[in-house]
Amino acid sequence: MTKAERTRQFIIETTAPIFNKKGYEGTSISDITTATGLTKGSVYGNFRDKDELAAVAFDYNHGIIKSQIVQRSLGLKDPVEQLLVYVDFYSEVFERVYVDGGCPLLNTAVDADDSNPELFGRVQKAMQDWHDHVRSVVEYGIKKEVFLPGTDAAVFADHFLSLIEGGMLLSKTFKSKKHLNSNLEFIRKMIREITV
Repeated sequence: MTKAERTRQFIIETTAPIFNKKGYEGTSISDITTATGLTKGSVYGNFRDKDELAAVAFDYNHGIIKSQIVQRSLGLKDPVEQLLVYVDFYSEVFERVYVDGGCPLLNTAVDADDSNPELFGRVQKAMQDWHDHVRSVVEYGIKKEVFLPGTDAAVFADHFLSLIEGGMLLSKTFKSKKHLNSNLEFIRKMIREITV
């Protein structure tokens, strides 16, 4: 890695938590320069503008969560276990995610939907990838006769994501994990109801 690449990575890693906590609009260039100890010129020598930095900071924040879920999923063949990876993960990491400002998908979707099309496009892609993965796991489970035939995999994925993200939102808003726990338990029930 070159010095320029190391500097770029340092800026991303240092500013990613700030963007997640303060949002795109709420994060100022002063926040960025204070956190990194770099000048505005140094920051923008590595990024086209704040939009590009916010986009790669989102990728970094989301990538941390995604890589942890992928690691937990390695080698799992049972579709029930594959779905429960998400349930267990969000149950275990809520406090850490809460301290870090909340779920980057949820935060960024709300923050950037009207103000930053590039950033919002990345959120849409990340959410679509997650939805596609859950849907494909359910479809695989139906094919392997683990899940009931006739299960609407796309609707299941809609509910699955909504319950996790909604639970994160409620628990963050009310500063109580009980809302997320309740939604995760409901997902367990949904999985049981489609299991043969």
